[in-house]
Amino acid sequence: MYQGTVYLVGAGPGDPELLTVKAARVLETADVVLHDALVGDDVVDRYADATEHIDVGKDPNGERTTQEEINRLMVRKAREGNDVVRLKGGDPTVFGRGGEEVEHLAREGIPFEVVPGVTSAIAAPEVAGIPVTHREHASSLTVVTGHEDPTKDESAIDWSALADCVVAGGTLVVLMGVGRMADNARALREHGVPAETPAAVVEQATCDEEFTVTGTVGTIAERSGEVGVEPPAATVFGDVVGVRDQVVDCLEGATAARAGPWNATASDKGSE
Repeated sequence: MYQGTVYLVGAGPGDPELLTVKAARVLETADVVLHDALVGDDVVDRYADATEHIDVGKDPNGERTTQEEINRLMVRKAREGNDVVRLKGGDPTVFGRGGEEVEHLAREGIPFEVVPGVTSAIAAPEVAGIPVTHREHASSLTVVTGHEDPTKDESAIDWSALADCVVAGGTLVVLMGVGRMADNARALREHGVPAETPAAVVEQATCDEEFTVTGTVGTIAERSGEVGVEPPAATVFGDVVGVRDQVVDCLEGATAARAGPWNATASDKGSE
């Protein structure tokens, strides 16, 4: 019996035009698509009529499909002879558990292929006018998850090392960190990052709801709270954030219309 292949595909940050050509081709020919909640509706809807689609993100009650359930579903569907797309927001292996899934598929003898996607760690800042590297401002880029608690004893994130990178002129991007933004900013300050260091938050990057709030390490959490920033959002720390202030008036098209001003307020966000 034919055994299907599982394709771990990155859907990008939300805009369906940022799908790679290969990702679009694989989606067009797949028998089954298992997609996360962060995959944009426009991406899912584009292929919904041609394949079996299964939402393995959060259900309406807020319950998340477990990783074990997703693993079993990928294997079962492939062994039934289906080519399966495991569709993830951004890139499959940038905090997307793609590494765990390919290990499981390999243990089960299921052929797989990874199709890289545009990660929001880079896309979110740059569509808001913030290049993550810049010869005059930033020669390094560090990406971390914001789900970790910087105060817990066994954190896998070394906030002292991250602070050193920012002080040295590097760019720090925190993904999935809206709920702990204040803690993360405080951890950076406690480890030597000046409070006046530029910072920004980009919500719903590349989507119609895209919105940017800028400030400093000392103010970004408060400003984000004032405008009601919600996930998904990427937080950027570092001198390179200041580039946005120089270019924002010339950002073209819908991105410029959605971009929030330096001193954004809740009313600004609601009117975008």
